[in-house]
Amino acid sequence: MSAPKPEILAAFEAAKGFMPVDEGLALYAAALEAGRLGLPLLEVGTYCGRSTVLLADAARQSGTLALTVDHHRGSEEQQPGWDYHDPETVDPEVGLMDTLPTFRRTLHKAGLEDHVIALVGRSPQIAALWGRPLGLVFVDGGHTDEHASADYEGWAPHVAEGGLLVVHDVFPEPEDEFTGQAPYRVYLRALESGAFTEISVTGSLRVLKRTGVGI
Repeated sequence: MSAPKPEILAAFEAAKGFMPVDEGLALYAAALEAGRLGLPLLEVGTYCGRSTVLLADAARQSGTLALTVDHHRGSEEQQPGWDYHDPETVDPEVGLMDTLPTFRRTLHKAGLEDHVIALVGRSPQIAALWGRPLGLVFVDGGHTDEHASADYEGWAPHVAEGGLLVVHDVFPEPEDEFTGQAPYRVYLRALESGAFTEISVTGSLRVLKRTGVGI
């Protein structure tokens, strides 16, 4: 499995976010593989750009671009009062989360701004306007069934044949209902569709290849 250069891995580890290193390395390897198709690599759920660093570097290596979709107001579990809330991400002027400035600083520090297109808005609205194939779709957005299903329905059909669908925070155990059961159900749905075949499992990260037509 190809690994990122030390400075890229350091930028990933320094960025705000929740992805462990082993899952990040698996994502990077998947992005490099998908990059061989010469198509964009798309992420749903930017947050502060931790995983975007890896996708952007893989895109740079592959001569393509990374796209990352987020409204930057935080998902459910990142709001005040929840375990994953970070007060530093709140815009004091409007009183709402705004991770876009932190994300831009993350990319700048990593030297990757020219390799990423940030799509700022809600995933279903952007997906409804999208009309070209993608080499990789990384689903790492909201963790409710509503949001995870919408991300899958909006973006999975755009994965090119031989491209990859990567789903994060897949937790099969019922006690993980809030953090990982919705991604788990999306993962099962992808497999049951007949369009995707699982090729790797690393922690809560699942990598599936587009091998069929039905979604």
